[in-house]
Amino acid sequence: MSAIRRRNPAPHLALLPAVLVVLVAYVGTMLWTIWISFTSSRLLPVNDFVGWEQYARLFSDARWLLSVQNMVVFGLIFIAGCLVLGFLLAVAIDQRVRGEDGLRTIFLYPHAMSFIVTGLIWQWMMNPALGIQHSVRELGWTSFSFDWIVQRDMAIYAVVIAGIWHSSGLVMALMLAGLRGIDEDLWKAARIDGIAPWRVYLSIILPMLRPVIITSVVLLSIAVVKVYDLVVALTDGGPGTATIVPAKFVMDYLFARQNIGLATAASSVMLVTVLAVLAPWIYAEYFRKGRAGAAA
Repeated sequence: MSAIRRRNPAPHLALLPAVLVVLVAYVGTMLWTIWISFTSSRLLPVNDFVGWEQYARLFSDARWLLSVQNMVVFGLIFIAGCLVLGFLLAVAIDQRVRGEDGLRTIFLYPHAMSFIVTGLIWQWMMNPALGIQHSVRELGWTSFSFDWIVQRDMAIYAVVIAGIWHSSGLVMALMLAGLRGIDEDLWKAARIDGIAPWRVYLSIILPMLRPVIITSVVLLSIAVVKVYDLVVALTDGGPGTATIVPAKFVMDYLFARQNIGLATAASSVMLVTVLAVLAPWIYAEYFRKGRAGAAA
């Protein structure tokens, strides 16, 4: 009976439309985008091959280099901030505090909102004439200043704050699930040996949470590469081009400046960046574990 089922083509035929959709809509358009990046396309796509010309123009463009720099600054602080804050929130909730369900919901709720909503909320909060600065000065601290959103040197850090507020709850949920999976006997042994709790977390718990940390870093890294709506809603890339990021660079050149060739070159670089993040994780999580299991 099992042999008959293996030879039955019906399941494969049922999956064929979905496979075709994936190949055409995803893989096909991705390959087409890469091809367009090797042409001189501007307002409309053309098929005149120009080699690496668009990529040479891309990496000589000051706006693109600034966008990459902003992405690196945003990404490093954003990932580190989300990991630290998410871990601390998970540790606090793991103490079986009263109202744990409500706290989990409160901390995770920002992640349920889109980056557009997050950006608008923090735009209002950071507006010097309406938000935190105005409210604090109304209380009597007239010298208080929190106008990062309008300062070229500080605007990218305003975006970081909004991003950490949005995504640290996701890390908290992942970390909390990992903490709840740790055997309680480990804590009992640590208390008997008189080991300080902070030492247990640093030396024992964090290494045990390595898979959770890797998953969190991968998810946050992908969010960093494709961050667009948060920047548009919060600063629109300003002041000037102070907070422009690669995704906004692509959208600007694709729609506002009608330079499809340069936009697709930038998006292809972003694709390679995402693959560079995903490939080591996929190999470590699936292929290396599969080989280790087969060897055992």
